[in-house]
Amino acid sequence: MKDIIILGIESSCDDTSAAVLKNGVLLSNVTASQDVHRAYGGVVPELASRAHQQNIVPVVDQALKRAGVKPEDLSAIAVTLGPGLMGSLLVGVSFAKGMATSLGIPLIEANHLQGHILALFLKEEGTDTPVPPLPYLCLLVSGGNSQIVKVDAYNKMEILGQTIDDAAGEAIDKCSKVMGLGYPGGPIIDRLARQGNAEAFKFSKPHIPGLDYSFSGLKTSFLYFLRDRLKEDPDFIEHHKADLAASLEKTVVDILMDKLAKAVRRTGIKDVAVAGGVSANTGLRNAFAQKAERSGWHTYIPKFGYTTDNAAMIAITGYYKYLDRDFCPIDKPAYSRVTI
Repeated sequence: MKDIIILGIESSCDDTSAAVLKNGVLLSNVTASQDVHRAYGGVVPELASRAHQQNIVPVVDQALKRAGVKPEDLSAIAVTLGPGLMGSLLVGVSFAKGMATSLGIPLIEANHLQGHILALFLKEEGTDTPVPPLPYLCLLVSGGNSQIVKVDAYNKMEILGQTIDDAAGEAIDKCSKVMGLGYPGGPIIDRLARQGNAEAFKFSKPHIPGLDYSFSGLKTSFLYFLRDRLKEDPDFIEHHKADLAASLEKTVVDILMDKLAKAVRRTGIKDVAVAGGVSANTGLRNAFAQKAERSGWHTYIPKFGYTTDNAAMIAITGYYKYLDRDFCPIDKPAYSRVTI
């Protein structure tokens, strides 16, 4: 039987990434990040798309070389069609289309959000990582999304709850910016929180019915809290950075875990996963493990390298679609907004 070799390409935001997968096993995963956005406190779409244009060729070249694979060995190319920043997406999609056409191989559409969820199924040479049985629940948390998803199959997912405004990662980034800590805020808040007292301050938790989330109220509560304290002490943030970070992180984690626990009770499904960029957060990982131990959950979480945007998750999506011969028309356009 001929080997199935998939090249995955991801360019939905500010990371240019390419990965190679052979018969479901990851051979390489190369990512070029963009530091240019730090000066602006967030991703600047035009700068992101320009950087992708510079990075796409060397990143794909390195992914193939590290995997020991030649372009003519590829079975198909999987690429993120969306959701994401349109300018960024177009770079990866255009490159993938051109390469697939020149090689005469199929193009496979990957949904960025589904990719995060399927990152749990990535295999590496010589490792035996347990994968969740179907169906399972997945808490998908990133800078742009906060969702609870019931996964019945790689191509059958149901959103049980999602944010009605800001995502968890977005709220953390914005609160970090208000504190003057820099961008991206997630890793900075994570690092500071390890040194602080999570019970030092209390912030607003929304009362949203069902399984939906809301983080805009928390962001506003945090802003007003700092405004009032800074009137009393202009150096309040500097004096309480670690405690602020720890208290903010705890509030976000409590909101996420409360709804996830409710979803487990409603569905009766105790195989539970966390995925997406915020799943790299230490506080969330610890709370997830503690809740699982108390409640008898079977838990799954990707390696740190597969939590943020990466092409490995796109390649595994492409692998499953290839097995079903689920290919994408070469003229299908990229899309900036879509759900699971």
